[in-house]
Amino acid sequence: MEKVNDLKLNVSLLRRKVPNLTSAARLVGLRPATVSNLCTGKIPIGRAEVRTLVALASLAACSLDDLIIRAEKTEIIETQIKTLDLFAPLAKGGTVGLVARPGMGQLVVLAELLYRFKNEAYKTIFLIPEGEHRGLNDVTKNAEIVTNTIEETYDNIANVGGDQDIIFVADRTHVITGEIQQLQENLQGIGIHSITTFLVDLTGEVVDEDLPYGPLETLWQFDADLVARHRYPAINPLSSTSSVLEGAHLDQEHFAIQQKALKILRRYRELRSLVNVSGIERIPTSELQTYRRGERLEAYLTQPFYIAESYTKKPGQAVGLQDTLKDVKDIMNGAVDSKNVSELEFIGKLQS
Repeated sequence: MEKVNDLKLNVSLLRRKVPNLTSAARLVGLRPATVSNLCTGKIPIGRAEVRTLVALASLAACSLDDLIIRAEKTEIIETQIKTLDLFAPLAKGGTVGLVARPGMGQLVVLAELLYRFKNEAYKTIFLIPEGEHRGLNDVTKNAEIVTNTIEETYDNIANVGGDQDIIFVADRTHVITGEIQQLQENLQGIGIHSITTFLVDLTGEVVDEDLPYGPLETLWQFDADLVARHRYPAINPLSSTSSVLEGAHLDQEHFAIQQKALKILRRYRELRSLVNVSGIERIPTSELQTYRRGERLEAYLTQPFYIAESYTKKPGQAVGLQDTLKDVKDIMNGAVDSKNVSELEFIGKLQS
């Protein structure tokens, strides 16, 4: 008998069968946010209501056996960007959606990832969105292949073949039309499965929708408060999710450190709101340690990017997952309580 933790939604099937899942979910009385959390694994299958699963199977015109599948081990792509690898790891071969308003740094993150992946022997492809958009130059410059149409993209990926790992970046407009889903289905039809897809929205409309890209393995949500305080990359660890840390993909040490870090950051944000209104003296003595460590943890999660070196005058930093886990554990255990917050801002790993 299958363990409940070994089960997950067949996200690729949902993506193919129900391209506009947001509207479809609402029409049958489902909350899009619930569907999104089931797709990323934030809500385990074992905690899903039966009526929700039946409704999804009906939308996809499939059986429950087709909708609910065994969660095979998924490989993580290490970005060596601390906050991404810790809180919402990238599932190899999956689809990740970026949720941000213009100016929050999503294109900088994409350009940095393309730069890093290109140097790791991935084939990187960027489908140019329609219209004029600021900040695209860095993305275009760091993509190995730039295409203008879905047809051109298909031809280039088909020429690359199924033996090469591919990173593909596209705009949400191609999701709305169903072209991305059709592209993925066509490529699977010729045996190409090793594509990790990044979806971005350059209008900012995704911020106001619960399921803007359809089913996803990974969701990276950018945060206006982090942007305002120049905490880059400004990705909110509390609302970004990934299926990698659930079910069969679970790494116990990673998960334990991640959950403790989330608890500290969540409480730190609550306390910080109090400090902003009434001053630090209003924080109960018993909470001061949590506030101080949350402050240092948030500072540590900032990181200098290679593509921004000419602007920041700081050398780019790559931090492996194991180093990130060790450093975060040390911060939470008080190893850097004596350091100033400024000493932890925009660094790589902690120095021994």
